[in-house]
Amino acid sequence: MTTAPTAPLPGPGPRRLRLLGYNVRSLRDDREALVRVIRACEPDVVCVQESPRYWRPEGQAAWLARRTGTTVLAGGGRTAAGPLLLGRPGAVEVLGVHDRFLPKTRGLHARGFATALLRLPGSAPFSVTSCHLSLDADERHGQFELLLDQLRIAELGVIAGDFNEHPDGQGWRLLASRLQDGHVTAPWGGEFTSVPERPYQRIDAVFATPGITVLACGVPHGLPGVTGADLRAATDHLPVLAVLEIPGPKETY
Repeated sequence: MTTAPTAPLPGPGPRRLRLLGYNVRSLRDDREALVRVIRACEPDVVCVQESPRYWRPEGQAAWLARRTGTTVLAGGGRTAAGPLLLGRPGAVEVLGVHDRFLPKTRGLHARGFATALLRLPGSAPFSVTSCHLSLDADERHGQFELLLDQLRIAELGVIAGDFNEHPDGQGWRLLASRLQDGHVTAPWGGEFTSVPERPYQRIDAVFATPGITVLACGVPHGLPGVTGADLRAATDHLPVLAVLEIPGPKETY
């Protein structure tokens, strides 16, 4: 079921992060519609999946950043096999980049994680990882386990991605047993992320470690500036928008 937001999205606040997860299908669809959706969501950080990998990947990532008012923080076609992190200038401080190529099964696509260690003004450091997991069930389960390894970079962390698995899958349940599934914790907006014309499944999500407060998370149907026509034209997935509150460095989490 697809729903419109029933309450306003929480606004800006101290140590509050607005994060968008979005599979952009290598920018093969309506790029202007994609730009309008991202801008309307006003994210501090964008966790992109399927950024262009083969033809001028750095230039295309730079184009997307420029058009959406963001900068490239980590990842991309050459360093993470598609996942990419973009950030709004001045919103977050980059403390380190921890991109990772994943073990590859012969005959399947190369995969990777785009990860950065970030800090908001007044917050503790936290990692953000963008991922796009395998279509192969065995390979994908191993990638879910590697995502938990990626969280060792900091005590606090966020993972956003296209998991190519439903919430009842083995790997998804592994993450949900250790982390907060954003839409389950603080449901807002729509649940299903694929396909845009008639969404029927949830395969994209935002997860956060305990200690991070999830204030809202879901597909931004009805958000001002986000139109159904643009969502359908932009790519073959729907975005997931989350508002997260990161604790301060001296807080207990």
